[in-house]
Amino acid sequence: MNQQTLCNLTDLAAAVPDGAKLVVPADNCGVAMAATRELVRRGVRGLHLVCVPVGGLQAEILIGAGAIATLETAAITLGEFGPAHRFVDALRHRRIRMLDSTCPAVHAALQAGQKGLPFIPLRGLIGSDLLASRTDWKVIDNPFAPGDAIAVLPAINPDIALFHAPLADRAGNVYIGRRRELLTMAHASKQTFVTVEAISEQDLFDDPKLAPGVVPAIYVSRIALAKQGAWPVGLPGNYGSDDAAISRYVQSAKTEDGFRRYLNEWLGEAVVTA
Repeated sequence: MNQQTLCNLTDLAAAVPDGAKLVVPADNCGVAMAATRELVRRGVRGLHLVCVPVGGLQAEILIGAGAIATLETAAITLGEFGPAHRFVDALRHRRIRMLDSTCPAVHAALQAGQKGLPFIPLRGLIGSDLLASRTDWKVIDNPFAPGDAIAVLPAINPDIALFHAPLADRAGNVYIGRRRELLTMAHASKQTFVTVEAISEQDLFDDPKLAPGVVPAIYVSRIALAKQGAWPVGLPGNYGSDDAAISRYVQSAKTEDGFRRYLNEWLGEAVVTA
């Protein structure tokens, strides 16, 4: 791993430019919350956020902080903790451009980006109301069976994939385990930024148990060490979510003022402006 690949959280966040198309995983895959805090702290703006396939607390905080211009996802959900208040408020007041999608559509379009394809067909969208709102999705005739309609979606080619993982090594390889969508994200993106719980001195490909779940260093642009870097969201197989902290967020975020107070405390700064 060269010195440019291994960096601190501040430098990792600084390398995400305003207006970037940023792809992130669902809460059960390894969410880079420590890096998200640094993005908010530096005041990133104009992001096109793609959630694979749904977003949670990470997307909700970025929306509330004014970092998101376009949101592409199948859903934003905080599950049993309650509504994503800042997302709902931003949608109601049209502060974000919403690209409604479905879980299969997000995965398929990202796989097209992974394979270098300009678009990908997806049968299940036919008859959906989404086709009326997603003008970038088309319905064409199956070229092998005229009269057989099928939807086609443009590939998703993110500028940056961002996620949190358990382990990286000094060569720049990253262990993700069975979360193969993280590998797809890395393949489809121009750059991949990863925060990790630990950095191993051993090459991960030398361990036959770890090697099948490793993203090769060739796909990884930056790695930052961040212990408990998914908190308050959990990192499956390593630690659970901090339910009390997430519940407190949801209660605070019911109002704009409450969200700002929470954000100021989270960032450890006196003032946060939208």
